[in-house]
Amino acid sequence: MSFLDRLNSYRAEEEALRWKGTFAQYLEIVRENPDVVKTAHARIYDMIASEGIETDADGNHHYLFFEREMYGLSATLERLVEEYFHAAARRTDVRKRILLLMGPVSGGKSTIVTMLKRGLERYSRTPSGAVYAIADCPMHEEPLHLIPQELRSEFEAEYGVRIEGNLCPSCRMRLDEEFGGRIEQVPIERVLLSEERRVGIGTFSPSDPKSQDIADLTGSIDFSTITEYGSESDPRAYRFDGELNKANRGLMEFQEMLKCDEKFLWHLLSLTQEGNFKAGRFALISADEMIVAHTNEAEYRAFVANKKNEALQSRMIVMPVPYNLRVDDEVKIYEKLVQQSDLKHVHIAPHALRTAAIFSILTRLKESKKQGVDLLKKLYLYNGQTVEGMKEADVKELRTEFPDEGMSGLDPRYIINRISTALIRRDTQCINALDVLRAIKDGLDQHPSISAEDRERLLNFVAMARREYDEMAKTEVQKAFVYSFEESAKTLLDNYLDNVEAYCNWQKLKDPLTGEEIDPDEKLMRSIEEQIGISENAKRAFREEILIRISTYARRGRRFDYHSHERLREAIEKKLFADLKDVVKITTSSKTPNETQLKKINEVTARLIDEHGYCSSCANELLRYTGSLLNR
Repeated sequence: MSFLDRLNSYRAEEEALRWKGTFAQYLEIVRENPDVVKTAHARIYDMIASEGIETDADGNHHYLFFEREMYGLSATLERLVEEYFHAAARRTDVRKRILLLMGPVSGGKSTIVTMLKRGLERYSRTPSGAVYAIADCPMHEEPLHLIPQELRSEFEAEYGVRIEGNLCPSCRMRLDEEFGGRIEQVPIERVLLSEERRVGIGTFSPSDPKSQDIADLTGSIDFSTITEYGSESDPRAYRFDGELNKANRGLMEFQEMLKCDEKFLWHLLSLTQEGNFKAGRFALISADEMIVAHTNEAEYRAFVANKKNEALQSRMIVMPVPYNLRVDDEVKIYEKLVQQSDLKHVHIAPHALRTAAIFSILTRLKESKKQGVDLLKKLYLYNGQTVEGMKEADVKELRTEFPDEGMSGLDPRYIINRISTALIRRDTQCINALDVLRAIKDGLDQHPSISAEDRERLLNFVAMARREYDEMAKTEVQKAFVYSFEESAKTLLDNYLDNVEAYCNWQKLKDPLTGEEIDPDEKLMRSIEEQIGISENAKRAFREEILIRISTYARRGRRFDYHSHERLREAIEKKLFADLKDVVKITTSSKTPNETQLKKINEVTARLIDEHGYCSSCANELLRYTGSLLNR
């Protein structure tokens, strides 16, 4: 299909979404589908739920609406949806609260709000998200507001639909003057929510308090029509074009709300609690909309300290939005941001973004008081990796030790800025982890808010991330040197487990060649266990623990494999690598490799490129760097 054909198709799709009729016809729609009469909060929750909800093994809910674009905030988003959106959708008092997202810069607050806006625009174009309004109403309000108060109880009993709110002044006048009170003849139309067209989605951003006009929120008098209509209380002489007017039926974003002048916030008191606000010389105007604001922690603390703000404070639900604390998810954030740029053609070597993520997560973690838990162990535990001696209960305890963990540290914006600095170099088509760490280190001197003390601490984190990369680099090269690494590891593991099982059960093994019975191979078992420091006295306990783990996996219908026990996996790898260490060391560090060494280097380079995602440039750099590491 050509682009012009697609344009025609798009116009036809948009035209198919349009619907115009009378109030009488709208009642038939309501009778067939009462769910069409949703509150704004219910519409937003249904929009989120419609994208899908997944439940993990621990019973935690994952909302796909957010998680396809936001990483590392699963717990925060679960709490946000269930404590605010879901509760508000059920008409609890929660819907009478302003949602205030509070957290550090570049933590995802604005992204959450933007996703809600774009999601509402898409959802209003679906059958389940259809929104109907009184035609030409400046606030595109719910048509059922036309029903007189005296008849609403009868209507609710017959249709099973609750009506909240009253006609805006403009529609009240039109009903009386144009239709003579015959509400069944009032035209109704389907509206598509759109921030761009100011339909159901509004955004208010504070400016200079001396020049900011309250009309930006509530609309204003149209002085050019005063002489025509003779009164400021005539709805025709008023522009219902404030953000509170236009956001009716949907969502209003209040950017940097706590920076606003107090008089702007007063209007929110009545709107949140009673569902109406005061504008011009009119009675209270009904509005059904969710108000979401965002701010940083320092401004929120200052707001709370001011006693004048107690009334508004009690009408807020504050939702902390911390930084991500999972390395895997931090890598996804960087990958997404790099892909959005024009630099995606520059190759990024494996582990480069991961090394940057390790550094940034370290800056956000707090030192635990729990014995034997340093920052790196904490980082691995938060990332879902197994750490010897630590259980799931320990992870939960660590997460509750500091409720504000993740509310400080370096933000993703700084890290991606430094990655961009490395990517933009004119003489490169590839960057590696060392390039990224170098750019991060150089940027610390330019960061305006980093003190000398903080700089020393951050340089220490750079060194820690570098050491982690060194281990990853050596492991990568050693794996590439082992032909069919996974197969070799599996064979060694199976051999070890056979011997452990015979040892623990006081049994003998059968030699596969001669068929004679032989004792378990103690030399083999110790050569593996010594790689991770298992002493002679501790070997039986370690072996029995392995058998218990195998039994547990079997009961759950899972297969115990090379990745099922973190310490055993480490021991197997180290054993394989120890057998090859001298070969790797000599081959990678030789300045003038002989024919055999050169052939091996070419094979390893090809394997790094084909199986591990390297390009020829970063593969050769990795081999040179690893050679220097092994020679230290």
